Amino acid sequence: MLKRLYAASLLAGAQLACAQNSVTLYGIVDTGVEYYNNAQTGGAFVGVPTLTGALPSRWGLHGAEDLGGGYKASFTLENGFAPGTGMLNYGGRLFGRQANVGLSGEFGSVTLGRQMNMTMYALSNADIIGPSIHSVASFDTYLPNARSDNAIGYLGSFGGFKLGATYSFGRDAAGPAGPSATNCAGQIPGDSVACRQYTVLAAYDSARYGGAASYDVMRGGNGATAPLSSPAYTDTRVVIDGYVKLGSAKIGAGWIRRNIAAAKHAQSDLWFVGADYSFTPTFSVDAQAVRYILRSSSDSTMMIARLVYLLSKRTAVYTSVAYMINSQFGNAPVAAGGTVAMGRNQLGVMMGLQQRF
Repeated sequence: MLKRLYAASLLAGAQLACAQNSVTLYGIVDTGVEYYNNAQTGGAFVGVPTLTGALPSRWGLHGAEDLGGGYKASFTLENGFAPGTGMLNYGGRLFGRQANVGLSGEFGSVTLGRQMNMTMYALSNADIIGPSIHSVASFDTYLPNARSDNAIGYLGSFGGFKLGATYSFGRDAAGPAGPSATNCAGQIPGDSVACRQYTVLAAYDSARYGGAASYDVMRGGNGATAPLSSPAYTDTRVVIDGYVKLGSAKIGAGWIRRNIAAAKHAQSDLWFVGADYSFTPTFSVDAQAVRYILRSSSDSTMMIARLVYLLSKRTAVYTSVAYMINSQFGNAPVAAGGTVAMGRNQLGVMMGLQQRF
């Protein structure tokens, strides 16, 4: 249920052409209390999450103007923040989630600025749990934060098919702060390689099933955070996933291959399969299993279950429970933003409250 709301917010950000000469304020405030054991420093943690709840908290502005002839101009400004402290996420940027302007028509939409790239769109329908506190973010913090600075983006719909791409002239202008940041600003005069990024997408969606595939390549830069500390180094992700709807249930599954070609090569595979079932219009259950293998190093498996109850159309309470099984050298934490002692298994629980506006 929360995942479907998240997918709807992605659509609103990508296809603002549905609005007509309007500006809309929207947002989500989502937090609660979390627990996990076997922290890296020893013992257990009990407190307010630092990164996310069932969905990341944000507020934003989006709008569109009808230009006539089937063309529209649109913009999105979206801020991410931590409810526990009131601080800005995404490297302390005012609009760290999105800051872009674009044009759309029958050809699709073209967007300029900081924007969600095609890796995020590829995962938006098949990843049942989404960017929750217990999610694929435990293995790869980039996945729920797949955005590119200084980018040109295209997304077009042709019947049930979607084609998209982004190209960033400097993908990481916020520096080292925040999830998945690598201090690789780019846009260096005379350097057409450093800190560039491109992503591409091909997807199909119908009323009952769909699938997507994306390809994402990041370039490193001199002085950037390891392992991408040179323009010659690359970080590549391939996503292939799909979903099917069966009455009140939805099942999604996918595979993500990551290759880091740097001073030390690294390869990982991540598989996920999950299901969502709505017992009533106000009560649903989500569950997902995630398997992660870092070649010649470690492996981890996480089991997630989430219960969601809608108090109203805008307010929900939920409980998320997850268990992480790490191999001898595995250190994947059960919670986004959490820690775990090397080789230890970990239990995580969160009870949260979400309000949308």
